[in-house]
Formats: sequence, C-alpha cells, structure tokens
Amino acid sequence: MTGASSAAAGWKPPAIRFQPVTTGCWGELAELFGPRGGCGGCWCTWWRLAPAEWKKNKGEGNRRTLRQIVDGGRPAGILGSQGGSPIAWCALAPRQDYPRLAASRILRPVDEQPVWSITCFLVAKGCRRQGLTVELLKAAISYARGCGARLLEGYPIEPNKRVADVFAFTGLASAFRKAGFTEIARRSPTRPIMRYVLGEE
Repeated sequence: MTGASSAAAGWKPPAIRFQPVTTGCWGELAELFGPRGGCGGCWCTWWRLAPAEWKKNKGEGNRRTLRQIVDGGRPAGILGSQGGSPIAWCALAPRQDYPRLAASRILRPVDEQPVWSITCFLVAKGCRRQGLTVELLKAAISYARGCGARLLEGYPIEPNKRVADVFAFTGLASAFRKAGFTEIARRSPTRPIMRYVLGEE
C-alpha cells in the first residue's frame, strides 16, 4: 500500500455540527436554501402562514418572514454543517407557531398538551439517503429539551412506494422510529403523527 493509499484508508469525513439557527448563522442557512428558497420560494414558512399569505409572499416575502423569526430569537430550527458547509436543516418550534397544523384535517392536534413540532427537513443533494434525518431528529430532541419542551411531534409520510425527495419534506416515518418516536395517531393511511416524550437527562 502506497503512502497516499494508506492516508486515504485512514481518512475520516469531518464531523457534522448541529446548532440552533440564530442570526449569526443565517448566511449558512440561506446558502443551504439556495436561490429558490428551499422549495419554490417557501423558505420553510408553509406551516407558519395562511395559504393566501404564503402564496402572496412566495419567494422574497417568505425569506423576510423566516429572517424576522430568526432575528427575533424565536425557535426556528436546527442547522447541520460539515467541513464548514451547511448540509441539512430541520424546522421545529412550539406547535402554536404553525397555525396550518391546527387547520389541517389530518394533522390537527391530537390533544391539548403543549407540544413542539418538527415540520420540515432539507438535506443537500449530495448528502441524502445517508441517515442525516435521524441525526437531525436527535439534535432536535436535544434542543427542544433544552428549551423546556416535554413533548415533541413530527408529521412524516409513510408511503407505500418510493417517493421523490421533494415530496418527503416532512420526513419519513422510518427515520422518526429510528430516533425513538412512536405513533400516536393516523388519520390518513400514509400520514402518521409521531411523538417523543422528552424526559430529564
């Protein structure tokens, strides 16, 4: 084995760093979202705004909405970076920050308990299908617990066939199970509501 081959065999990729999104890392988040704002100008505001408002703000308006949330110090989500580059995002906040959940026939609240909600994921193309969603969920659990949350929910899909990544923006149920979430309701064959009970650690 040559010196170069030996070095390659011992090489390990940089560790992934997870952090809550703040004003200080807004530039990294914007880089990950790219010029399209994640998915078609959404800027991860789909669950936060009424349909008409979201459509009107699509693009720059939605970017401003998310920026105001971040700059205001409100919970927005978790950013994953590797080697100085942003590679993954997970949106989470108290459930009341996502009015579309309350209005949803399928995803409306199961009970009146105070819950934090995980609503969206975005993973850079070259980093998908490598288990990053599970790691994001673990980081979200830690963050929500540190913020005093006691229950954490997610609204993934469980399709009966493989779907394109763009349609799995709320995550896959299998990833939530691997992270320790359990199903508490299912009002649609492909849309379970998953919950994690946060204890003291």
